This record gives sequence, structure tokens and C-alpha cells, in this order.
Amino acid sequence: MKINIDLHVHTKYSKCSLLNPAEIEPLALKRGLDAVAITDHNTIAGALEVKNHAKKIKVIIGEEIKTTKGEIIGYFLNEQISPFLTPEETIKEIKRQGGLASVPHPFDRLRSSRLEAEALEKILPNLDMIEIFNSRDILTGQDFGLIEKACQMGTVPVAGSDAHLRIEVGRSYLTMENFDGPEDFLEKIKKSHYVKRKSPFWVHLATKVIRFYRNASKKS
Repeated sequence: MKINIDLHVHTKYSKCSLLNPAEIEPLALKRGLDAVAITDHNTIAGALEVKNHAKKIKVIIGEEIKTTKGEIIGYFLNEQISPFLTPEETIKEIKRQGGLASVPHPFDRLRSSRLEAEALEKILPNLDMIEIFNSRDILTGQDFGLIEKACQMGTVPVAGSDAHLRIEVGRSYLTMENFDGPEDFLEKIKKSHYVKRKSPFWVHLATKVIRFYRNASKKS
């Protein structure tokens, strides 16, 4: 059976999002999704809450982890991974949990959080996926040589919406065979295809405003 999955969704557990975990499943179903990966910044709390609410969709427990050289996403996690480890240490921890490692938005030149090119090259042999399309990317400069090298090593190219707002859920997704666990998932996404759509530019302004007010309210 074919399913649609958005691999990059945030909730209010990320400071730049207001999405309530309880509304993820209704939104996903409305957008034709059968599964989502919740990838909040440096926490799996939102993913666990979404999974607790979900009755009709699959939920992958993920985390977008800040390393010393930029961000890495862990999928199929059981425990939260601490930020500010090296990329190598972060991937080692993901693998210890039986999870899969991916690099989000590596080619968006405006993202200060993207993984540094040198660090990305170093971890390629241990990388499961690489996000070659992100709905929020603005100024993309894809390194096709690096992508080709990654694919030759068995790294699977993927796409994700990087949703922080309701309008963004399901902007980009993969269509693939249904899966059971991380190993089966990784095998089946090799034959997936993706739907890619950019999010409107104003979503970046919205998340900056959200982050500002949430930080301000925390200080007051």
C-alpha cells in the first residue's frame, strides 16, 4: 500500500512554531498524509505527544539536533539527544538508538543552522538520508557533486516541508510503500518519489515573530 509522509514537521515544542501536537493528525489527514515525522529542535517531547494523540496516521519520533557544526535530524528515536555534540557524536547516538540520520536543508545558503560543508563530507559514510529539497529553502545552491557522491555511498535523497505553521504541513512529502520500522523504511524510501512545493516567503517572518514573542514572554 502506498502512503504519503512529510518527513519534517515542527510543533510548539520548537520555539519557532505554534503548532499544537493535537492538531497535527487532523491537518495531516486534510492534506492527504498518512504519516509524519515530528522533528522539533533538540527535543522529542512534541513527537511523543503527537504520537499519543494520533489514531489514524503513523508518527515517526524525530529530533532536529543542533551540533557543533550545524543541524542533523535523527529519526526513529527512543530518547532525546543532547545538543552541541559533534556531528560524529550525534550520529553515533542516533545509531545507538537504532535510528536513522539525515541532514536537513544543507544547500540553503541563508541558513546559519545548516551543517557545514566540511562536516557534511566527513559524515557521509554514516549518513542515511540527505534533504535535497526543503519547502522553506530560499537561496538554494545544490552541490550536485556532493549529492552524487552521497548517493553512491547509499545515502537516500529526500524532501520535507519543514512545517512550522498550519499552512506548511504537507507542502512537500514522499510517496512510498508502507513500512514497518527504520530498516524497512530506509529500504522503501529508495523507491519513493516526492512532491515538492515551496512555502510562501512570509512564513519566515511569521516564525521570527513567534520566536521573538516566545523569548520575550519567557523573560517576563
